[in-house]
This record gives sequence, structure tokens and C-alpha cells, in this order.
Amino acid sequence: MTTLGIPRPSALRRRKAAAGRIFIAPNLIAVAVFMAFPLVFTLYLSLHSWDLFSSPTFIGVGNFRRLFAHDPLFWVALRNTVIFTVGTLIPTIVIGLTVAAALNRRLTGIGIFRSILFMPLVASTVAMAVVWRLTFSTDYGVFNTALGWVGIGPVPWLTHPGWSMVSLCLVSVWKSVPFATIVLLAAMQGIPADVYESARIDGAGTFRQFRSITVPLIRPALSFAFVITVINSFQVFDQAYVLTGGKGGPETGTYVLGIMLYQNAFSFGDIGYACALAWVIFAILLALTLLQMRFTRRNTYEGEA
Repeated sequence: MTTLGIPRPSALRRRKAAAGRIFIAPNLIAVAVFMAFPLVFTLYLSLHSWDLFSSPTFIGVGNFRRLFAHDPLFWVALRNTVIFTVGTLIPTIVIGLTVAAALNRRLTGIGIFRSILFMPLVASTVAMAVVWRLTFSTDYGVFNTALGWVGIGPVPWLTHPGWSMVSLCLVSVWKSVPFATIVLLAAMQGIPADVYESARIDGAGTFRQFRSITVPLIRPALSFAFVITVINSFQVFDQAYVLTGGKGGPETGTYVLGIMLYQNAFSFGDIGYACALAWVIFAILLALTLLQMRFTRRNTYEGEA
């Protein structure tokens, strides 16, 4: 049987299609309930003024206008978030790439080092931030104690705006490097060994192999680690809150977008304004992700050409 020249699917194929829809239905429902609905609802709230107790009042793009034109703290938070993202992204990718290359070897006991390296991934971020706060303590912290042994005075790690941002970046890099290392190491282990063997026969040294073979072949993994690190950095909240408090640290030194969103939503009760800020963060991350994907795709096509 055909309809307008198009053969109708058999009964078996229709049953298979129905079974497939049944299998994916729970996932689609979960996505709709826990992702799509909150996303649409926050967009709805971003166009309203709401304090959780009274009825929402429609104000159109008033929250966005207030955010960009009348709130100087937004630009402070955006600047700090960009600084934090750059200060986290570059060390994370560089260290992750270096460590992954070091771990991509068959050495005795390398499994133990891999296990130790990946421990930050399973540790509670808040608990470790508390430990780092004690480590950065001006009076009795481990870092200042060690600096005192070599004659260097105490560093105001968490009490100076500049140093507090440095401290926050250090903690974030410590937390982010293991994930980047796992992704890059998995990509490196997928490179055929005969490619390196051919390069060695042609006289390429270790560094030349790494630059001309390893890095180009793991470019998709590098792009993925780049995007995930940027997303996590732009959404930072827990480390900043525990390390420097919920007000953005000394003189707004660590006043990032996550802290600003938390303050407006839960301290000031301005839910609509917080939702508008959340959508601005989402738009920035979406734009950065699309640009990175386009850049990676273009480089891949040029490499294949």
C-alpha cells in the first residue's frame, strides 16, 4: 500500500517506532518537567516584578532595562566574572593538557597518581572551600606560615580585593583541572599508536609529536573542556560564597554574577530581577558556546582540507 507514491511503513516497523517512543517518553517527560518548564517559567518571571508573596506584576523589559542601564553592580559583577573565567580557563586547560600528557604513559604506579589527581572531582565543593578558607587564613593559614619560613610577610589572601580574586581562581583551578585532565586523557588514549610510531621513524621528537599529532587530534576534546570550563566559571557561586562571603568579598573583589543572582533572589526577594539576570547569563553562555563550536568546526574543516 502506498500513499501518493510513498510506501506505508509495515506493521512491524510501526510497532518498533511505537516501542521507541515509549522508551524515550520518560526522558522527554523529565526534560519537560525539570528543564523546559523552569526555563520558560523564568523567562515569564523575568518580565514581571515579583517578591514571592504578592502577585506578579507585568513590567515588560523593565528588569532588563534596569539591569543594563541603572545597576552599576551588574557591570562590576560581569567584569569580575570575566576576570575569574579567564583566570580559571587558561590555567585549567594548560595544566590539564600537561597533566594528561604526563599520565598518558605506561609507568609503574601511574594508576595511583591518576586516582590521587581525580580526588577533587568526588570531594564536596563546599567542604573543600571551607578547607581552602582555613588554608588562606592571614593569621594561621598554611600558605602564610610557609611564606613566613622564607622571610615573606603574610599575604591578605581573602581580605584584599585583588588577592581574593587570585585565591578564588586558585581554588577553581584545583577543582577544574581533574575534569579537564580526564577528558583530554581519554582523547589522547584514543590516538592510534602507529601514528606516533610513524612520526618517530620520520625523526619527530616528543615535543614535535605532541604539537603536530596530539594537539590537533584531540581538538574536539579541547573544545569540550573549554566550553565546560567557561560554563562552570560563569556560574560560579559556591566557592565564592564560602571563601569570601555572600556579599562578594572585600570591596566587591569577588562579586560575581552568581553572588549577584543569589542576593537579588534570596536576600532582596526580587525574583523577577534575578530571573532577568539568569537569562542574561544564559544568553552570554549560549553565545560563547556557539562561537567556540563554530571556531572549532571551521578549524576542523581547514585541517581536513
